[in-house]
Amino acid sequence: MLSLQHDGLGIHYFSTYVSSKRVLQFKLNPEACIYYCDEPANHGLMLIGTMEVCADSYHKELLWCEGFERYYPKGVTDDDYCVYIFTAEKGRYYPGLSETFSIEELL
Repeated sequence: MLSLQHDGLGIHYFSTYVSSKRVLQFKLNPEACIYYCDEPANHGLMLIGTMEVCADSYHKELLWCEGFERYYPKGVTDDDYCVYIFTAEKGRYYPGLSETFSIEELL
């Protein structure tokens, strides 16, 4: 799964294979969390929310990058290419435990 784009803290876009095991998992239960870390600084951000699986042409074209043909030989229309849209509801910032915050509080 490759994180390619985001709209602030609230929306994050990823590309992946339709055939990956997580696609079915997220379709059955969209609850998810993502974690970004800055290892040298020992800082991390965990976001908790929901993951949507999208295979529509708009989102696939939005994230398509030159070189993806290596992974999706049929190009942007490859049936094994899809996009995850993660919508954050709350999060937690580390180093050290902090209070959980809601995304709405930050907007």
